[in-house]
Amino acid sequence: MRFGDLFENWGLTSLKLNVKFVQAEFKAQPDDQNAAWEMYVYLITTILTQKLPDEDGDEKTALDSVYNLFGVTRKILVEYGRKAPGFSKIAVVVLNQIVRPFTAKWHKLSLKGAFSDTEYCKMFRRELSELQLNMRRYAGLLANIAKVEDITDIEDV
Repeated sequence: MRFGDLFENWGLTSLKLNVKFVQAEFKAQPDDQNAAWEMYVYLITTILTQKLPDEDGDEKTALDSVYNLFGVTRKILVEYGRKAPGFSKIAVVVLNQIVRPFTAKWHKLSLKGAFSDTEYCKMFRRELSELQLNMRRYAGLLANIAKVEDITDIEDV
């Protein structure tokens, strides 16, 4: 399977990837699987994939939780990076193209007091919901690489 096919199969088609990368073969190695499992566990247990009802939670805490993905990803990349080149390429693309634009925008707005404004809080939650959709797709892709059942939606009724 090619990287391009992998992203397409999991609905991550909005990513900008160079042709050489899209056409490169992806074959998960054991360390790719282990790294994918660690990232998957993190994702399915945080706000990155779990709903945030309007009456619950706090926008700043949710933003901090999304931001924490950078540290977790770096830790996994340092631990497995050289031995998990497939996972590393996927994780970096997702982090830089999906997560970073969200955190960059909302970090700046939060510093300007956006979370004390009801309209900004509503906008944040809408955009968080969009981010969560992509992160749920990413979690599914990771479950596939890790060769485990994707239980991201186990609580949806």
